[in-house]
Amino acid sequence: MEIFFGAFTSEWEQRRAALLHEMSSGGRGASAEEEMRKRLKQLAQLGAAGGGGGSRGAPGSRGSASKGRGAPRAQARPATTVARPMEARLAAVAKGSQPAVVKMASYGGGARVGAMLNYVSRGGELKVENENGRILEGREELARVRGDWDHLFQNRAESRDIGSFSVDIAASGFASDEALHDQVRSTLTSGFGDRRYAYAIEKIEGGSVTVQGLVVLRSGQGERLTGDAKAADIIQGRYDASAAAGEVAAKFSFHGYGNGVEFGASRLRGLVDRHEDVRDDRGQSIANEKVAGDLVQKEWRAELHSRKSRDVMHVIMSARAGTDVAAFEGAVRDFLAHQFAGHRYVFAMHDQASDPKEAEEGGKRPHVHAHAIVAMKSDSGDRIETTPAVFREWRSVMAEKAREHGIEMEMTDRREFAAPPAFTRTQVRLVSREGRTEYVGTSEAAQARYDAKRGGRRMVAKSDRSQQYIIKAQESWQKVALAGGDRQVVTYAAQHREYLESGLSTAQAETSGTVIRADFGSNFRINLATLQEMVLEGQELREMSRAEFETYEKKVETALFKLERSVSADDRADFDEIAGLARDFVNQKRELVDLYEQRKEALAEQGGEAPRSEPYDPANDERDAAVAKHGEAVVEAGNEAMIEIEHYREGLDRIEAGEFSADRKEGMQAGLNQALERAAQLAIEGNSYVRDVADQDPGLKRAIEQENKSDRAEEVKNKAASNATVDEQQRDPRAQEDDRRPIDDDARAAHELASTVDATNRLQDPINKDREAVQRGGETTRTDPAQQHIPRLEELEREQMEQRERDRDDRDR
Repeated sequence: MEIFFGAFTSEWEQRRAALLHEMSSGGRGASAEEEMRKRLKQLAQLGAAGGGGGSRGAPGSRGSASKGRGAPRAQARPATTVARPMEARLAAVAKGSQPAVVKMASYGGGARVGAMLNYVSRGGELKVENENGRILEGREELARVRGDWDHLFQNRAESRDIGSFSVDIAASGFASDEALHDQVRSTLTSGFGDRRYAYAIEKIEGGSVTVQGLVVLRSGQGERLTGDAKAADIIQGRYDASAAAGEVAAKFSFHGYGNGVEFGASRLRGLVDRHEDVRDDRGQSIANEKVAGDLVQKEWRAELHSRKSRDVMHVIMSARAGTDVAAFEGAVRDFLAHQFAGHRYVFAMHDQASDPKEAEEGGKRPHVHAHAIVAMKSDSGDRIETTPAVFREWRSVMAEKAREHGIEMEMTDRREFAAPPAFTRTQVRLVSREGRTEYVGTSEAAQARYDAKRGGRRMVAKSDRSQQYIIKAQESWQKVALAGGDRQVVTYAAQHREYLESGLSTAQAETSGTVIRADFGSNFRINLATLQEMVLEGQELREMSRAEFETYEKKVETALFKLERSVSADDRADFDEIAGLARDFVNQKRELVDLYEQRKEALAEQGGEAPRSEPYDPANDERDAAVAKHGEAVVEAGNEAMIEIEHYREGLDRIEAGEFSADRKEGMQAGLNQALERAAQLAIEGNSYVRDVADQDPGLKRAIEQENKSDRAEEVKNKAASNATVDEQQRDPRAQEDDRRPIDDDARAAHELASTVDATNRLQDPINKDREAVQRGGETTRTDPAQQHIPRLEELEREQMEQRERDRDDRDR
């Protein structure tokens, strides 16, 4: 059936019809649902036969399913470069060509752009070039980049993953410390439920105790606390209603929250430093920083379901020491222009000669490299894909552009050299930046992975697809050895062929051994059936309210959580695919719910009724109240200043926690002082929002007071100098009389109001110019309700795909 979308009068109807048509005609929705059913059935068969046994060699295993799902993406993105044959690449490497290195360093939200640009430009000391070839120099030009890119950001708040809490417990007369700990854990569990936590006890005179600790804000059922006063009231109410409240009185409060594993590990290490006896919710002792890091990274990580906004990405391109800097800069410029055409980006070169940062602080690296900050979304609305296949294309294009500039460079694959997989930044902790950066592993497995990579240990990937690739690489090395006339080339090729042959033999011997499969019994099959029932329940709900959808989404997440606990390690990959497909299906339902709500709002507007309000979002309350009180320009300027302050404060905290070298403390403190000074100057110039924030920030309040004193001292000095040059005989008596008159309160208030208006106008002018430019360009993304929900859906879907691809990359590449 053919659908004529022009027959629909409103945009939401067109999009709804397109979505339903795609799902009904075997599009992404139908394929996702069909694939999910297939994988559920296969896993159920495995569970019935072996209780969730391994999937190696099973029909329709992860390799085939991944290939089927990955094919459409590969077709949707046409190849932009002609891939060089493996034999040609390996022959060039044997002759001395260097490998192309293009690394994804990190992602960030729009709020982090300023800090990322500051790092790349070394605080504005290095020149930065944008996508148009324009050179940006100094902090002022870099600061304007954020405003120029702002329409490309979704400005989505990070999830609140871990909260810092305290509990005052009126408890005394315990026979032993163990009895006291039992009572504390009973109290905390009564309030927090099944959430994971760690705590330390401080005894107070009079018999009561204060408990300090950290708690995972997301429960096993999917409820996420906000880590603020409202969350404390919720926990307090639950505790007061529990049986434990009748035994001992307790008062809960939160003192902050953060995002991700790094935040949690840093705060927990700090708790261990301050207290001798720190324990977790199971009563296990957290004896040192290593145990603290292991607890967060290995046990709490799965509970967090952490989310971060991905508005920009930080990409690093590097070459060997001794590479011509000018030629490499040209290659980087061409690579970025080719690969990220249509996107906003900036880049800067770092080499020993021009880097102002000292070696002990991480600067003056022996190898030349470039840092690029790229907006994930283009002006036309396209988002950058980040998958192993895309990363491989990046390296291929980088090598091609380097060769065009006279640099011998090739795209390489670790499977061609029997190289170990790379370690991730969550698996290691920084201990030294001088020379070659040094790390220590956060666990025994992570340390082994780090040692293998740094030591150059030979190992091969064990998946069927990777082993087929290795066999092809082995044949190519053999051809290079036979064709090469140079003895050095022949020796190099023969040696790497032997590495692959030895690795394949070892892997095949391990695979042929006896595999003991665990039997998870009925729990596995029950949980699998529950998941299938919960996910497919969405088929019957053609139109649901927002509240109904959230209930449905929580049921699916709960079913996934229970199934995950009963899946064996061998079937972990299959579970990840099923979980991704289930969440894809839920995301499609979310899109339909959004469309239905937009339809109701449109009908309400046409009928003269006020549209139904959106669900309450406490995360936006503070900002909305601040904008209503002070104005958007004032709040935006104040937020920029506070973000910079928090950047340096976080750096100092991480130095105190031992994550960064103590040598950086002086520079971080100087940066914090400068950021406080700039914020204080904003407050003095009339930014009322910064003054309000200062009431809750003692450090900022002191900076404002010091700035006021210095301004008054300067004013008195200037006035005295001016008075000294005035001839007393020429002064007008009426002027003297006016000077002696006291300034009334109305005049002072009028003067302060005029200063505030003037400062606000100066801050508002660039924002007004940006809005006018957007309106002239026809941008509707930020005002059209129909456009406000789809990018979030796309982002969630891409995040799921990226996570699965990264997990697969860790195993195979």
